[in-house]
Order: sequence, then structure tokens, then C-alpha cells
Amino acid sequence: MMAQSPNGLMIRKLDSIFPLSDEEEQALARLPMQIAAYKADQDIVRIGDRPSQSCLLLEGFTCVYKITAEGKRQIVAFHVPGDIPDLQSLHLKVMDNSLATVSPCTLGFIPHEALYDLCNRYPRITAALWRETLVDASIFREWMTGIGRREAYNRTAHLLCEMRVRLNMVGLVEDGTFDLPITQTELADAIGASTVHVNRVLQELRADGLIRSRGTQVSILDWKGLKEAGDFDPLYLHLRQEGNA
Repeated sequence: MMAQSPNGLMIRKLDSIFPLSDEEEQALARLPMQIAAYKADQDIVRIGDRPSQSCLLLEGFTCVYKITAEGKRQIVAFHVPGDIPDLQSLHLKVMDNSLATVSPCTLGFIPHEALYDLCNRYPRITAALWRETLVDASIFREWMTGIGRREAYNRTAHLLCEMRVRLNMVGLVEDGTFDLPITQTELADAIGASTVHVNRVLQELRADGLIRSRGTQVSILDWKGLKEAGDFDPLYLHLRQEGNA
């Protein structure tokens, strides 16, 4: 598995959901990429934009969000290193959501023209990217189910399970511990609860012996118990390698 170039995270992520050949990995590794650093809480693209490139998240966390007419924010997705959070802009020319950094981020911008050329030359990579967008849609459906039918305690446990699995896919979990630079306000905007309620839920998860947190570091102390609390089944992540769950 290639992991030396900035493109290596994308290769590892795609390979976790779709088998890639050596030739396809090499083609992905040759994609032109302009690397840029962003501060936390900075918009990358906004609703209504017409981007000519898509971004690969190399370091940090981003979120997809929408704002209501009353100014309330709903976060509809978190993205981790290896993700291409605005891949849909390759075919949907106008952004219908905004994408922002959650933490300081390093992003690699890939011109749409280069992605079109890659897809024309490698149909299986087209299928891999299509599958990536389908997995994003599956995650969105799971989030909608959680917001509509799970209590805040269960929604939070489910999100922590998801983050653990997705970060493990790109090698960012060690002994059940991972970095999660998501504030309680951002978590509240993601699960549809107040910040006060989120704080209470996190205290309950710690008191129940399921997690430990220190700063941005989260440790899963009882993986089985956290999965049960979150009603978490990794089926919706559609992983090729069962060991990731």
C-alpha cells in the first residue's frame, strides 16, 4: 500500500472500500495537487460556489454544514484525513452546502480537469470514486436515523464509534485512542442537541466507563459497550476489511 505521497491517504481510504490495482494506485499517486494550510473554523467552499477543484483532506477535520434562515447551524457530516469532502462538486456544479475546517487542516486541491482525465483513463477508479460518494450517502442516512430516532446519549455514542472506525481506516487509531478535535458546540450542531446537553451526555459516557477523554484525545475503554450504547453496526460504512470494525 502506497503511503509516502500526500495522495497516499486517499489511496488507502479508497482501497478500504474498493480493491485497487498497483497501476491504479500509481495513477492516483500522480494526480496533480496544490497543498494549502487552513486555520480552524475557516470556510473552504460555501453554498452557491462553483468550484473548479476538489480537496483531499490530508490533516485535520472538516465539516459539511447548512445554516437555517434563523441562523442555526446543522452539521451534516464530519470528514477525516483521506476523505474528499467536496467530491460531488465534480458533477454538481453549484455547491448546495458549505464545507469548513473544524481544526487546523492541510488540504490538497485537485483540479476537476485532472479528475475527469483520470476517470476517463481508469474506469475502475471512476467506480471507486462513485462508491465513495455512495458511502457518504449511506453515512448521511445513518445520521438522519440517529437524529430522528435515537436519544442524545445514543447519538453521541454512535458518532464516537463511527469516528473510531473511520480513523482506523487511515491508521489514526492507536490502542483505541484517537484525536478528535471537535468542540462540544460542534458536536451539539451535529447531533441536534444543546451544548449543555452534550456536556451532560459526555459526562455520562465517562461515568459509564465507556470512554476517557483528555483535551482532544478520546480513548474507547469499552468498545463492545459503546457499540451497544450507540446501536452501532458498521454495515453502513461498507468496509472491505472487516477488521476495521
